[in-house]
Amino acid sequence: MEKDISKTKSDMPKVKFYDTVDDALLKFVVIISKSSGKWVFCKHKERNTYEVPGGHREAGETIMETAERELREETGAVKFDIKPICVYSVTGKTIANETGEESFGLLCFAEIMEFSGVLEHEIEKVALMDKLPKNWTYPLIQPKLIEKYLQTES
Repeated sequence: MEKDISKTKSDMPKVKFYDTVDDALLKFVVIISKSSGKWVFCKHKERNTYEVPGGHREAGETIMETAERELREETGAVKFDIKPICVYSVTGKTIANETGEESFGLLCFAEIMEFSGVLEHEIEKVALMDKLPKNWTYPLIQPKLIEKYLQTES
């Protein structure tokens, strides 16, 4: 049986962290979240994997407005504290980046105190977990973001 080598290391998404970049470069947000000491993850309707809440900036939004909107839409959070952690970039093709060019986002952390129970759009359910999931939507990206968050907390 032949081994498929079409995916080489150079095809793998690369994650880099920055202190800051020009605000105009920030296209998306990812919000690592906890509620009552548990990790908050979303399960998309079309996937059998878990992901951190997040999404793309819409016209006219500040990047923090994007973070707040995405957190509300994807988790149903209605009462929360949210703060930026750092800027990061992903280079390489992903579900969210078909060109593979370097794209920049803001990594945030949110402590969620209250959920509405209402989910909008593509999210099927929100899972509160004691441990990090093994079945990530973006396994080469999301664990690195969690690791960066944990470094900033210690």
